[in-house]
Amino acid sequence: MSYPNESSREDSPQRKNGRGKIEIKRIENTTNRQVTFCKRRNGLLKKAYELSVLCDAEVALIVFSTRGRLYEYANNSVKATIDRYKKACSDTSNSGSVSEVNAQYYQQESAKLRAQIGNLQNSNRQMLGESLSSLNAKDLKNLESRLERGISKIRSKKTELLFAEIEYMQKREIDLHNSNQLLRAKIAENERNQQNMNLMPGGANYENVQSQSFDARNYFQVNALQPTNHYPRQDQMALQLV
Repeated sequence: MSYPNESSREDSPQRKNGRGKIEIKRIENTTNRQVTFCKRRNGLLKKAYELSVLCDAEVALIVFSTRGRLYEYANNSVKATIDRYKKACSDTSNSGSVSEVNAQYYQQESAKLRAQIGNLQNSNRQMLGESLSSLNAKDLKNLESRLERGISKIRSKKTELLFAEIEYMQKREIDLHNSNQLLRAKIAENERNQQNMNLMPGGANYENVQSQSFDARNYFQVNALQPTNHYPRQDQMALQLV
């Protein structure tokens, strides 16, 4: 079953060729005009923001709708940009006007930066519990909330580092335990090898020599060097010196 609108959608040239070009003229339909205004206004504001950020340019944009609503964007301030524009336009005949305007602009910027630095320094002193006389109860409550949030983040980070250190120490303990077990196994193997060497032929005589007592000069005693075999007396007499 086919619907009557399907054929018109399939045969429309805009559907075949994609999005077509819009003729630049006033849109008569009020709804379409309002929708187009909202879309293009947002796109224009986005382009102004991108231009100010990417190119470090001072941009000020002012848009009034048909209903009289104001939409504006400025990376500095609309009033300061308009003042700068007026000064630049009024002093174009003067050769040094541009440099003067730029000098005044940079002076204003430096003053703003000094004010921001002062505010940051004051805020840091207040975070340390200093310069609290100028704060009211609401400001003190906000400062307390900021400190509590900061302490909470610091404790969370500290706990994370402690858990990481504990995990590292546990892994280190396991590695040391495995190394200890390996050393114990090597020591036990060496002891077994030593026992097997003692049980080999000739090992007992070595133990007997080691077990014999020494004299004070670390020499074997005389009886340890005497022969163990008993020869006949005539053989012993033959060995005597003349």
